[in-house]
Amino acid sequence: MIDNRLAPYGALGLRVALGLMFIAHAYLKLVIFTPAGFTGFLGQVGLPGFLAWPIMLAELIGGIAILVGFHGRYVSLALIPILLGALSVHAGNGWVFNAPNGGWEYPAFLALTALAHVLIGDGALAVTGSRAPAAAKPALA
Repeated sequence: MIDNRLAPYGALGLRVALGLMFIAHAYLKLVIFTPAGFTGFLGQVGLPGFLAWPIMLAELIGGIAILVGFHGRYVSLALIPILLGALSVHAGNGWVFNAPNGGWEYPAFLALTALAHVLIGDGALAVTGSRAPAAAKPALA
């Protein structure tokens, strides 16, 4: 059962955590790994290096949109392919993300979190009202 009074705040918590995660990963790629380093990494794992900037910008701009609730559920849907790409890159490294080159459980968790955000909606304090449609109310017997 869903508590309709508190569910919007649960969705807000999910949205804030997911938005901050995307922003943090964009920052990591831009400042720590550097765009050149991330481009090189993509080449090492068999992906085209020209994807580096689109991925970094999608994570940064998308993370901000999710954080503030600007059509966040649609942004999460658009970012799921990036998370699935990260999952495929880390799939052969084992379960734990602190394994050499990172494990696959964290990207899998984030992809499912983004999917949950798509299904639940933006919740409370969103800039736009892209909430999930209300469930049908059961008929009284």
